[in-house]
Amino acid sequence: MPSSYCIWALVLLLAVPAAAQQAPAATRMSGFTIFLQGAPIGREDVTTHDDANGLAITSQARRSPPAVTASGTLEIRYRADGSPQSVLLESTNEGQPLTLRTRFEDGNAISEGNQGAVPITKTDKITPGAVLLPNGFFGPHVALARRLAPLNAGAEIRAYIPPYAEVGIQISAVANQRIQTGTTTLDVRTYELLFANPNGILSMTLSVDGTGDLISVRIPAQQLDIVRDDVSSATTRLQTYANPGDEPVTIPAAGFNLGATLTRPATPVGRGGASGQPARLPAVILLPGSGVGDRDGVAAGVPTLGQLAGAIADAGFVAVRFDKRGYGQSGGRVESATLNDFAEDAVAVMKWLAARKDIDPKRIAVVGHSEGAWVALLAAAREKRFAAVAAIAAPSVTGSELVLEQQRHVLDRMKATDADRQAKVELQAKINAAVISGRGWDAVPADVKRQADTPWFQSLLMFDPAKAIKDVRQPILFVHGELDKQVPISHVGRISDLARKQSKSKSVSEVTVKGVNHLLVPAVTGEVDEYATLTDRNVSKDVTAAINDWLTKTFAAIR
Repeated sequence: MPSSYCIWALVLLLAVPAAAQQAPAATRMSGFTIFLQGAPIGREDVTTHDDANGLAITSQARRSPPAVTASGTLEIRYRADGSPQSVLLESTNEGQPLTLRTRFEDGNAISEGNQGAVPITKTDKITPGAVLLPNGFFGPHVALARRLAPLNAGAEIRAYIPPYAEVGIQISAVANQRIQTGTTTLDVRTYELLFANPNGILSMTLSVDGTGDLISVRIPAQQLDIVRDDVSSATTRLQTYANPGDEPVTIPAAGFNLGATLTRPATPVGRGGASGQPARLPAVILLPGSGVGDRDGVAAGVPTLGQLAGAIADAGFVAVRFDKRGYGQSGGRVESATLNDFAEDAVAVMKWLAARKDIDPKRIAVVGHSEGAWVALLAAAREKRFAAVAAIAAPSVTGSELVLEQQRHVLDRMKATDADRQAKVELQAKINAAVISGRGWDAVPADVKRQADTPWFQSLLMFDPAKAIKDVRQPILFVHGELDKQVPISHVGRISDLARKQSKSKSVSEVTVKGVNHLLVPAVTGEVDEYATLTDRNVSKDVTAAINDWLTKTFAAIR
């Protein structure tokens, strides 16, 4: 779960990289679709031209609300040695015309222009060869892709956001992956980037194809995706992780299909079928946390669900993981989805499994991580045919209380002043109240409202695990990492007690795993700012052993 609810302005501050050291010849044109919370909100047409004088990038952007920039044109030029030469930006920003001209001379960035009636005049010292990141455009990521090509994890580069400030970019991880488009795949290289913005760290995932051309940019905290047209269809997804027994499948849901992966065990643990029929296998449905839409559950470079699926299959069970509605290869509208909708999707997967001849309909469990733990409890309460439910890193308080708890922890880490702390906590409380009630938005900044006023966030704030747990009658397992700082370890005892006292379940188990963070991998502090430095990005075997042992015992008891 996110430690705080992010705002669009942060995206715009860090939205656009550009630079080039190696460039293909001639001119290339590409189109990109921009998605916010899975819904298309605009596009950008990008032209790159390389010649002996250097690289020129031109972007023409069109956005619809809630994007800030409605339309505009950006031109960036780099010299032959890769150093920045000029920026020309003309756009409409929240109804106000914006013109910016920046030239680069003798280590200085000299900017002039106007934002509405306000003149812009500014000169900054910048690092030689800094990447240019003008606000509000994504096209120059094409050049950033070239800059990243020779670099590995741990490398750092500098970026300049004209006419504001210079920031640092760190490569936290590099991975070779594949994009699945229909029945074909495309080899890609993916970079996990950390932008050191003055307001905090922002993570970004950038993917390029085998020729170094940009494929996509993803900003998980903002639920923002910029995807090249040829891979932006609903039949396309980034294949970030694969197990030996993986099989792509399509599962019917409520008016749309869910793109999913079924992982078969090499050594099945099944019950004999009727004469001549194959053994029926127990199955496990996996659900991701908030801000994670892909079936592999990738967060901070860790494919949590992909690895869990492999471990569960190794224990002899079938595992199913799927893209959330509106993401990857799944249909549906993410912008209108709630926790209840996600629970309905889990029920749809269960019904699909139960109808298969190779699955034992009496032994289907649902396992959720973080927000997915809540969704799993909702699904189990709603559909009694689930045989068991496991909740990993499950919060024990309401969503509204959790958001404020996480915010206080972030403020403690930032060593904020008492006045700053009080102001931010009060604003978050106002945001929560406005989202829940629909009133009081006049006390909330407009850009924050655009980001927070969504059905999903309302459902998260209003969710109360104590209420959901009352109707759960299946065996329940709670698993928690001792070093979890996003949902602290204190939550597991509280939610286990709730289940024992208020649920209809006759079996409630609790496992705490030492030395493991919220991502379920080994850690030292467990803090979010440690994620980028983790050397072991494998889900702890103690976590998978706890889940598999419990599943084995629970399924064995079912007749």
